[in-house]
Amino acid sequence: MELSSSRAAARIDLQGGRLASLTIDGLEVLITEGDKASRWGSFPMVPWAGRLPFGKLDFDGESHNFPITSPPHANHGVGHLQRWEEAVSTSDSGTITTALADPWPFGGHATQHFVLTDTSLTVTITVTNDDRTMPALTGWHPWFRRQLDQGGPAQLAVEPSQAYALDDDMIPTGEMKPVPEPPWNETFVGLAAPAVIEWPGALLLEVSSTFDHWVIFTEPDHALCVEPQSGPPNQVNTDPFVVGPDNPLSGSMTLRWDL
Repeated sequence: MELSSSRAAARIDLQGGRLASLTIDGLEVLITEGDKASRWGSFPMVPWAGRLPFGKLDFDGESHNFPITSPPHANHGVGHLQRWEEAVSTSDSGTITTALADPWPFGGHATQHFVLTDTSLTVTITVTNDDRTMPALTGWHPWFRRQLDQGGPAQLAVEPSQAYALDDDMIPTGEMKPVPEPPWNETFVGLAAPAVIEWPGALLLEVSSTFDHWVIFTEPDHALCVEPQSGPPNQVNTDPFVVGPDNPLSGSMTLRWDL
């Protein structure tokens, strides 16, 4: 699905439902290919986000096991591995949807709506299940380029107030800690303002969301990831948002430039 405005263009790949390309004034800001489905573009994490410890989910008295996709854990749900269908589109907006399928045992659906303007791209995701209750955790995983075709390397400006303490398997313990020094592979809350990525001499990009948890990954040399999520990794086990009839999970991410 292709969207365009006078200054920007977006391409949504229906395989995985990901934002596969975003060009602003002719500059590509995303990593557009990778050796795994979880290493490029900006993909939806649904029906869980981040690490699911050892691929295990306990809900409503039953245990479920999922394929280990990033040993020793199952990462980022199933939505980015599935085919999505285009429901409706215009030149600058569109909606895609997918039925959450095997190995996810609860059914349900995920829908994304994209709106592109000259100065922003907003993506909204909604997770529903009209048949039963299920745990859900969602968000996006954008891979931004460190270096554009012009300008200097990316500089990230972000001020979180706290980070989740992680155990030896990189799973949040539930306790909070002071914000560590970068480089980061951390889950944060309490951002003082939206995160801003600047490529000096080229572009300024703000990342904001209605979700209040952020995984920020700055360790790679070629990219940085600023990931809004509806909760911390493993929340589907520890304190799940329960989706069911008349109780969807929904939120949005906005990428804004020309600030």
